[in-house]
Amino acid sequence: MYLECIKVRVNLNKEKELKSFLDGVFNNLEQYGGLVRFEFYKNSLVPLDYIIHLYWKEDINITLGSPLSYYIIEGLQRIGLINHTMWVEETTIGDMEYNKGDTSEDTKNYPDFKNNVNKEETMAKKDEIKDMPNKITRRGFLKAGVSAGMLAAATGLALDLTKKDAEAAAKTLPKKWDEEIDVVVVGSGFAGLAAASEAGKRGAKVVILEKMPTYGGNSIINGGVYAAWDSKLHLRQKLNLGNDSPKQHFDDTLKGGDYYNIPVLVKNLTEGSADALNWMIEEGGCKLREALTRAGGHSAYRTHTVAEGVGRGFTEPLRKIAEKYGAKIRLNNEITWIWRKDTEGPILGVEVKTPKGKRNIKIKKALVLASGGFSRDIKMRQAFNPSVVPEYNSTNHPGATGECIRFAQAIGADTLHMAFIQLYPFAEPETGILDNPAVYPFNGVGYGLIYVDKNGKRFVNELERRDVCSMAQIKLGQKPTYSIFNEEMVTKMGGTMEEIEKGIAKGRFIKANTIEELAQKLKMPVNNLVETVKKHNQYLKDGKDPDFNKPITKAMIPLEKGPFYAVAQWPAVHHTMGGIRINEKAQVIDIWGKVIPKFYAAGEVTGGVHGSNRLGSNAIPDCVVHGRIAGINAAQEKA
Repeated sequence: MYLECIKVRVNLNKEKELKSFLDGVFNNLEQYGGLVRFEFYKNSLVPLDYIIHLYWKEDINITLGSPLSYYIIEGLQRIGLINHTMWVEETTIGDMEYNKGDTSEDTKNYPDFKNNVNKEETMAKKDEIKDMPNKITRRGFLKAGVSAGMLAAATGLALDLTKKDAEAAAKTLPKKWDEEIDVVVVGSGFAGLAAASEAGKRGAKVVILEKMPTYGGNSIINGGVYAAWDSKLHLRQKLNLGNDSPKQHFDDTLKGGDYYNIPVLVKNLTEGSADALNWMIEEGGCKLREALTRAGGHSAYRTHTVAEGVGRGFTEPLRKIAEKYGAKIRLNNEITWIWRKDTEGPILGVEVKTPKGKRNIKIKKALVLASGGFSRDIKMRQAFNPSVVPEYNSTNHPGATGECIRFAQAIGADTLHMAFIQLYPFAEPETGILDNPAVYPFNGVGYGLIYVDKNGKRFVNELERRDVCSMAQIKLGQKPTYSIFNEEMVTKMGGTMEEIEKGIAKGRFIKANTIEELAQKLKMPVNNLVETVKKHNQYLKDGKDPDFNKPITKAMIPLEKGPFYAVAQWPAVHHTMGGIRINEKAQVIDIWGKVIPKFYAAGEVTGGVHGSNRLGSNAIPDCVVHGRIAGINAAQEKA
């Protein structure tokens, strides 16, 4: 007898849909001859996992997957349940009478599916592994052969775990390669450039594949802020801004991510950020402004601002380092597949769409994925977090579409935290872009900047995390909100008067000599804004915020002296915290918890670093630190 097992991860809001779908499946089982038994129950070890068992007669060949399993998987995908695993094995049902000569296709006498569902809590006690007659192992899964769209590990075939039928699964490995490269890096942002730099430095031939017509991705338009407890410039000490340490940064990051973070990855970030910043300064010529800010969710002044005030101030030094060590950037080169033969073997190469046609590159040492997140892929966002509705704008560049995550999943890579999607609270309200003025609300809170609604009233602790600030605005139901600050704060928060003047010219910053005048220009009740500013000024003097319990520091400046400025803001999709699972060496981990040989990933394409919510200014150190780790280890792989 053969058993097909489908394990699916189910969001709580999808349980009823799943049960309804499987009820419909049960009512139409008559058409599937040879089916002996149908089971459905919760996994007692992982409550969000559901198990579907299909038992088939011995004379039914399902090594390529049964039509019923194809139908069920397609149904799961229509529901939006795309995190599933499938395998086939030979088994027996010890407590079930079974007549081998019975050829009846009548399935109405099977154990009642609806009863199984109704008794779900009782059935949950059944252990999906130890209660099975044959233990399901990784080896057993592979031995079972090619299963319905989940395995194509046969001679000449490429692994593709996403296909729904046997014909589609037959993706053929290249018979010959167009070229061979030691290390292929996908993506030319912070993580990709850092990885290429370190791999090239160790003698590897490195190519960076970038699908867009320009290099840099989201990184080049990033806000240019970098969290590190220290640097060779020692700005915190120089500006007398208190104490900090890698441990304090570590604790803040774990807390900011609601402790969903993988601690060893957070440790990489917080212990490696200062060294990575010094590396970019020393080898790349990176320049920082003489300012340090305390951003939302951080307990210390540790956010550095690059001189250019935009991510390009980091990508250019990284590009220079990478090119110094021989790395080549190929623009308009889009990955269309990752080649791997089976679930035990290494990465073999990549298929690339180039301006001159499709090419297959053999990878001798390793592949490094640094392709970013999926903030611009509305369908993918909706699949994992329907609350992030299509109407939200996005700060991201058009190429942030997540296909490389899907390619990695297709060859066995595990993913995590895919539903954790961050809104940037301070984007330009109409377009959602993260322009230079949109960075001021983030940088200014450590120096006394306040957020007010259209009625001129504060609505949140300005030092709260991004998710809290975003939801506080959304719950107001009035778009936009505003940040209010004065000229005295500008340089301290890492800004410049040149940026302010440019922002005024574009209509982004509103300037006034008094708070009353500012309220009038913003068309909000004058008395409300005046009273709000007056109360907040007193809170700074008292060292206590009774309204929102904001931590008050000596660096915060009262809004007493003009000129005063306002900038409009509203949340937009900004960062996807989920992605490919990696270990502390930046090696990609498969769905069985094993390392996929010769496969690395770094940056926003990965999950586990930030948990449920990324603290602002942690993105660049995450990318650079893990990019460096990936590049170092990739170069050390044997060709």
